[in-house]
Amino acid sequence: MLIEPENSMISISRQCELLDFPRSSYYYRSAQDSGCNLLLMRLIDEQFTKAPFYGVRRMTEWLRRHGHQVNPKRVRRLMRMMGIEAVYPKPRLSKASKEHKIYPYLLKGLAIDRPNHVWSTDITFIRTLHGFAYLVAIMDWYSRYVLSWELSNTLEADFCVRALRNALAQYGCPEIFNSDQGSQFTSQEFTSILLENEIKISMDGRGRVYDNIFIERLWRTVKYEEVYLREYRTVSESRFHLNAYFYFYNTERLHESLNYRTPYEVYYDKEPMNILTKRASYQMHLKQPCFLS
Repeated sequence: MLIEPENSMISISRQCELLDFPRSSYYYRSAQDSGCNLLLMRLIDEQFTKAPFYGVRRMTEWLRRHGHQVNPKRVRRLMRMMGIEAVYPKPRLSKASKEHKIYPYLLKGLAIDRPNHVWSTDITFIRTLHGFAYLVAIMDWYSRYVLSWELSNTLEADFCVRALRNALAQYGCPEIFNSDQGSQFTSQEFTSILLENEIKISMDGRGRVYDNIFIERLWRTVKYEEVYLREYRTVSESRFHLNAYFYFYNTERLHESLNYRTPYEVYYDKEPMNILTKRASYQMHLKQPCFLS
């Protein structure tokens, strides 16, 4: 679709006029088709989280076994819309751009032994009752601390840039920043911020499953412990619950890989908070602006 509904400079009616495209066709949505597609996308999302090696053919057969009469063409279209592609054990929501510079992977054999040594980022698909959104997060590798996150209903680079600026403003600069080769992270708008702050840029190799493993584990955790337990009606509602979940993830959830400490405790090198301190901290978190919202 060439029409940009969020373009503040040119109205939708003017865009339709310039493209010689009927406005009625732009606004038309088949309620039956939309509802069915949303159901299929929810099922695909859950199955792909369980079995990320499922491609179009396997996913089609899996859906048919569960009573959904779909063909590969439709499943392929929905998986592309969601940014899901087999081979990688993750949704490839960020597609590479030939015009953007690709940086080498810098983390092979690197001992990551302190906070702000390496940050990483990725994008995943978040479902709602009436649609879907995309979630980007920035994580500190050493502590697993989620530094910043943003939601968007498009895959433009701007929401990734906002998350990066928020993380840098609140936590300073890492030595290395790792991402995949998606167009959002290879864009001039995104990489220029890293270069201006003298941050080394590292990018996963194509087809290398474990280059960004910690944030892949984060997505699985977020979906099973939060997203799949609720029925988000809107993006605003999902934002509210994700804000609460990431606070829990950072300050209360014990991580076996961190010796049963929380990311907050490891990132700030602090002793565990007691229950009363956590409650008071959470109340302040709800009342004051936070980069995690």
